[in-house]
Amino acid sequence: MMVQCRLILENGTIAEGTGFGYEKTVYGEVVFNTGMAGYQESLTDPSYRGQILIMSHPVIGNYGVSDRFKESPRVHATGLAVRDLCRNVSPMYGGKTLDEYLREEGVPGITELDTRALVVGIREKGALRGAISFDEDTDEVLAKLREMEHPSKRNLVADVSTKEILRYENEGRRKVALIDCGVKQSIVNELRRRFSVVQVPYDVDPSFFRNEELDGVFISNGPGDPSHPEMMSTAVRTIKEIKDELPIMGICLGNQLLALAFGGRTYKMKFGHRGVNQPVRHNGRLFITSQNHGYAVDMSSLEGTGLVADHINVNDGTVEGMRHTELPIMSVQYHPEARSGPQDTTYLFDEFRMMLEERR
Repeated sequence: MMVQCRLILENGTIAEGTGFGYEKTVYGEVVFNTGMAGYQESLTDPSYRGQILIMSHPVIGNYGVSDRFKESPRVHATGLAVRDLCRNVSPMYGGKTLDEYLREEGVPGITELDTRALVVGIREKGALRGAISFDEDTDEVLAKLREMEHPSKRNLVADVSTKEILRYENEGRRKVALIDCGVKQSIVNELRRRFSVVQVPYDVDPSFFRNEELDGVFISNGPGDPSHPEMMSTAVRTIKEIKDELPIMGICLGNQLLALAFGGRTYKMKFGHRGVNQPVRHNGRLFITSQNHGYAVDMSSLEGTGLVADHINVNDGTVEGMRHTELPIMSVQYHPEARSGPQDTTYLFDEFRMMLEERR
């Protein structure tokens, strides 16, 4: 049964479509992803917490949803918008249809929209608050949208970080603490291949790092504003205390938190980078990268911090990675674990491993 549904933006844009998944009205920041595939990885990526995700590729859902593509146990996106929902999935991977999966997860979707027109609007006006609404009055939804607190005003990391310390032993390997700000499972997998890993909450007390025998620290991806007061008083404070003692690598939000810990600044981007084809220049070479971020490091703020931007986005010149000139510290804004996306930069995990080996 087809159910009428609307995507409503705070600027008054109303897109009529057909609902799928779980029928309920939801609110969030509306963002877009340009990937042709990887919709399950995106939906289960904790970095999408509080966001309604538009997929710009016209056909979504043509392969089944299965456990092998999950980046966390649940869907974190608030809702999903697609142009054409494929209801007959390829048998290649098996699994559920996207409609069935979202219904089970309690997440609404909307299809039969001109998603590319919506993407152009977001590129021109910036990311907006929006709602997927099934039966509520449009004026009431718009009023709620304009009154609602922006999702980034909340400490979204607190929603997705582990609540307990988890240990993954790998006999004979260096031990790394993973500061979990909303880590993807594929990042955990890459670390476990190379290290013994201790996964800790984002707000773990700094004394943990003094009391645990560690060889390095890894700071994960995650949602929200890196300069949120609760992040500054927890994760950033911790990084300040350990930055002179242990080698550190950061990814995505971890890149931004490192910049803040050294005195740099971050800012909210107009519409962010979300997709699997972002070109990045590093040491005279070009890499195609997978990205998902709405904040970036202010390059001008790095002067005098000891950090230098050594990865640059070719499209807009934004900072895509940093290294410290004296300390064993490195970070990238993109996702070298590449789920989904190109695997050009998975070697960075090995660079981090070699950084730890050289320190011994």
